[in-house]
Amino acid sequence: MSSPTPPPPLLGSCLCGSVRYEIRSPIKAVSHCHCRMCQKAHGAAFGSYGSVPAADFVLTAGADAVRSHLSSPGVTRSFCAHCGSPLSWRRDRGEWADWISVALGTLDTPFVPGKQRHIHTESMPAWHVPDSAS
Repeated sequence: MSSPTPPPPLLGSCLCGSVRYEIRSPIKAVSHCHCRMCQKAHGAAFGSYGSVPAADFVLTAGADAVRSHLSSPGVTRSFCAHCGSPLSWRRDRGEWADWISVALGTLDTPFVPGKQRHIHTESMPAWHVPDSAS
């Protein structure tokens, strides 16, 4: 009996297309983060991320255009140097240092998460009205 064929990778890119990547395993821990750092990084009410083992996030083009910023102690965010698209964040140490959280808005392949959650909602801006309140 042969093992099942793995699903094709999920593909993603930045706004200008300079940076392209593949995700080679299922996305886990989908969250919509309302913390101030995610608001600032995305210029939005929250940032939406999904996590995969870092080895399963593979840059296929534009690695030279990726820049990093230490946004808080132990957390590095990456973005495209040409268009500014946020790409990912990851911990530099600790329990989840071998995982990377990818900005879901940069996915080009359709993706529907099994489950998702909103986090750090105490930082939600007053101008953001969740769907249930509109």
